Amino acid sequence: MVSKCLTLHVPPHPITPFLTPVAPFITPRLSYSSTRLSLPTKLKKAFPTPYNYSLPKHLTMKCSNSSNPISSPDLEFESDPTLTNEDLKPTAPSQRTFSGFEIASLWVGLVIGVPSYYLAGSLVDLGMAWWQGIATVVAANMILLVPLVLTGHAGTRYGISFPVLARSSFGIHGAHIPTLLRALIGCGWYGIESWIGGEAIFLLLPKSMKETSLSQSLPWLGTSPLEFACFLVFWVAQLAFVWKGIDGIRKLEKYSAPILVALTSCLLIWSCVKAGGIGHMLSLSSRLSTSEFWSVFFPSLTANISFWATVALNIPDFTRYAKSQKDQVIGQIGLPIFMGAFTFVGLAVTSSTKVIFGQVISNPIQLLGQIGGLTTRIIAILGISLAIITTNIAANVVAPANALVNLSPKWFTFRRGALLTALLGIAFQPWRLLKSSESFVYTWLVGYSALMGPIAGIVLADYYIIRKTNLNVSDLYSRSPYGAYRYSGGFNVAAIVALVIGILPVVPGFLQKVGIATSVPHTFVVIYNNAWFISFFSGGFLYLVLSNLRRKPGKSAVGDPLLPTAK
Repeated sequence: MVSKCLTLHVPPHPITPFLTPVAPFITPRLSYSSTRLSLPTKLKKAFPTPYNYSLPKHLTMKCSNSSNPISSPDLEFESDPTLTNEDLKPTAPSQRTFSGFEIASLWVGLVIGVPSYYLAGSLVDLGMAWWQGIATVVAANMILLVPLVLTGHAGTRYGISFPVLARSSFGIHGAHIPTLLRALIGCGWYGIESWIGGEAIFLLLPKSMKETSLSQSLPWLGTSPLEFACFLVFWVAQLAFVWKGIDGIRKLEKYSAPILVALTSCLLIWSCVKAGGIGHMLSLSSRLSTSEFWSVFFPSLTANISFWATVALNIPDFTRYAKSQKDQVIGQIGLPIFMGAFTFVGLAVTSSTKVIFGQVISNPIQLLGQIGGLTTRIIAILGISLAIITTNIAANVVAPANALVNLSPKWFTFRRGALLTALLGIAFQPWRLLKSSESFVYTWLVGYSALMGPIAGIVLADYYIIRKTNLNVSDLYSRSPYGAYRYSGGFNVAAIVALVIGILPVVPGFLQKVGIATSVPHTFVVIYNNAWFISFFSGGFLYLVLSNLRRKPGKSAVGDPLLPTAK
């Protein structure tokens, strides 16, 4: 088949629509094979225009009937240096290396971790039967799978990260608000997970060292110097993987997944052999009446959705590296299965400890201290350290690092952003947070879901309902006053108002939960227990209403005459 090549030298004109570059990664449905337009950038200087259209140096359009994302190595568009760098640019074809298996491996690495281990066990402690606890976890993740796949679509189609996608709905500067909120939560979790990893190292230390003065807690520090040193060792060890960038993270998740699955299987087999089967777990029946069950179920469902609500928000940070939409969907479908299977293991092993040791040990770190000899303990602790690292790096480093890069592309790179994330993880003092109360995790999870819910609702409403999945990629990187995402000085007031109003109804219930407010009307308690759902739908709906009021009749909110049709 003959490939056509056409070179045009055209002066810019305010009414010439094709001077706005077509968004990359879009596949025009044309009958002939390939058309290439080469537009020299000198034209921009020779023919200035008040509309300041950005001219691409090369605009390559590959024509096919494939639905896979397409990116051309020749595609370049002029972007503002304050809005982009190498880490924020759309991914090139050579960077699209994540297959469905590798995305599934990413989720295996995320799921197999300490918090997931005792998730269902915590629900059983609240009075649920074992199968009700697992069913609640699976149901929550099946619900979460919907926004995961929907948000991931933009990353794969356009090759953009979450901070860049957020510019579409919040504005090129307003996007800092949702990305920094997500980043702060990631920093907190990074510190918590790192502290748990440090506990695993502390467990390996000889008894003589644990009995020295170094193991005595210092009031000003809030922990002992020895435990803090173990925390720092684990903290530094993770940076070795982070320093290799997203490709290093991909390889870590890919090769760790089978190891983690094997070690989890060994733990389950060990507990079954020692306890004589899983009969003890199966005998755990519900201690709740019907009305009591539903009063526990909905806040538990919200907490489990919140567990991965942060990753559901910034999933484009990973799907932008997917080979196709099919790969990103197939890779994520396994989440409810992985979570259900691993919480089953956690519940089975935890219930068996009552038979084996005479007491229930729900903390896997403490359990490892009771298992076997030194060799077995070392293997087990290496396994749990690997589980913590794979979860922590993917879930709690990538999003904050990208948010910081988006905040100041001139200064921050992915590595610098990751380093600052790790430092902020120390500043959160996770040893104090974890020792505050047993209900910390649920207060933490449900509380921050009020922030994640409206952001997700706004981003999805903008991408699917307002823009019909069509984005002008060049405008996402432009500060031009005529850009589609400039709004009011770079801030979309409609999105910011919708975010604030989406959060406000949850605040009274949160204040009561943390003990600041003594009592609030029961309505606010119900709203808090369903924080993610209410904030998600209220934020998204209010954004649609405000956006429609803002748009003038007969005019497009995007203003790009060549937006591609949705596929």
